[in-house]
Amino acid sequence: MKISEIKDLSETELNKKFRELGEELLQLQVRKQTGQVEKPHLIKSIRRDRARILTILSDSNKETVNQ
Repeated sequence: MKISEIKDLSETELNKKFRELGEELLQLQVRKQTGQVEKPHLIKSIRRDRARILTILSDSNKETVNQ
């Protein structure tokens, strides 16, 4: 996901997407341990997407506190 796509989502959608990516990441990590992952680069991509979402969520929380 691009940062511009993430910024367009609401806070509830961001939380939902964060949880979905977490579940997907867990499944990929389990499959990697058993040697069944065809695309191991997806793990890195999902971790980065989750970090982007957390960054946007924390920025929005800081803005609401300052107002």
